[in-house]
Amino acid sequence: MYKVTNPATGTVEAVYPSATDAQIEEAAARAEAARGPLKALSPAERSALLHRVAGLHAERREELASIITREMGKPIAQSRGEVDIVVSIYRYYADNGPGFLAEEPIDAVAGGRTVVRKEPLGVLLGIMPWNFPYYQVARFAAPNLMLGNPVLLKHAPQCPESALAMEEIFRDAGAPDGAYVNLFASNEQVAALIADPRVQGVSLTGSERAGAAVAAAAGAELKKVVLELGGSDPFIVLDGGNLDQVVKLAVGSRTFNAGQACNAAKRFIVVDEVYDEFVDRFVAATAALEPGDPAEEGTVLGPLSSAAAAESLQVQVDRAVLQGAEILLDGGRQDRPGAYFKPMVLAGVTESMDAYRQELFGPVAMVFRVRDEDEAVQVANGTPFGLGASVHSVDEDRAAALADRIEAGMVHINEAGGSSAELPFGGVKRSGVGRELGRYGMDEFVNRKLVRVRETARA
Repeated sequence: MYKVTNPATGTVEAVYPSATDAQIEEAAARAEAARGPLKALSPAERSALLHRVAGLHAERREELASIITREMGKPIAQSRGEVDIVVSIYRYYADNGPGFLAEEPIDAVAGGRTVVRKEPLGVLLGIMPWNFPYYQVARFAAPNLMLGNPVLLKHAPQCPESALAMEEIFRDAGAPDGAYVNLFASNEQVAALIADPRVQGVSLTGSERAGAAVAAAAGAELKKVVLELGGSDPFIVLDGGNLDQVVKLAVGSRTFNAGQACNAAKRFIVVDEVYDEFVDRFVAATAALEPGDPAEEGTVLGPLSSAAAAESLQVQVDRAVLQGAEILLDGGRQDRPGAYFKPMVLAGVTESMDAYRQELFGPVAMVFRVRDEDEAVQVANGTPFGLGASVHSVDEDRAAALADRIEAGMVHINEAGGSSAELPFGGVKRSGVGRELGRYGMDEFVNRKLVRVRETARA
């Protein structure tokens, strides 16, 4: 069942039935039938399609923003910002995709003419999460439609209206029938689609558990996967030369989208000489944030996405405290309608505690005091995750040297992560495999076809 449960009130506002098996079959058949028409479009025609998709997102900005504020509680200003970055992603691939598709000549030793051509693989299945309902889809759909891969899109059960709104945009933009198909599919139907020979690859953004299950199912069918999974990104502070800005970045990164971002800073690792001052300022600035109605202008911190998410986070925090963590800023699950959760700051989290290796998906920060850079690296790398990280210092060379020692797919210096259409996004270790965005986003589900022409002797 797909339904809209407003996390600001706890009220179920709309219900949509899950797809029948017959509807899933029809969707897969439509997507397979779209392979030829989509591939037949020239790169310039696919570019024009993505430009129309971007334009419709821009035109419908307010409507799209209000949908996800109601579905998952994102403050309205942040919802508008999500639509804006989605517009930039579709425009990026529209502008740059034809160049990324250009054939690559190879200087073959034996002579002749040799090129590598990038061709689509075929129908792809995307399994997307609720925390960035439009952005996560754009990262997957834009480069693959530019390639010519039809897309089956299974969204999170709490995001049916944003899912339908995106499908309508592609239809209104004139995409070939079946090029982009929304599915209100069950987990069992997803498993059947992964095994379906018409589906050539799977992209998932979600939890470790979901990623492992999808990878196992796809691996059994010898199908390519891209997985963007969890993160527990370290935010390393090496000195106090620009502490006002560092604290502002730290608070923003931990509480943006109510802390529900895979690449948000979650562990704040601070050298001993500035630890006390950083923590005092960080706690004070975080304490000033009060959760509010996400539909109201000016709200910075909304509820979590659901009551279940708030309750799960509270269980993690309670266990950390039971195991010895210290509460520097108390907050947690609020006794009021909705899924509101006041920010918290924990200290004294050690390797013996579950929270040390977990992802806390919400506005809960962990702070760590370290002696020096070596210990900072040890703590930073001491989790199963390796998505992103940030290093902060007035000495950029020092920060860059430390960044080289961090096990992550992305490291930012003097900024707290973030995303942009041209920057590759992805991680290592338990944070997933593959890359999205940038030119690398078009290098995943592609057939790099070698075409070699040998010179023949003429009579």
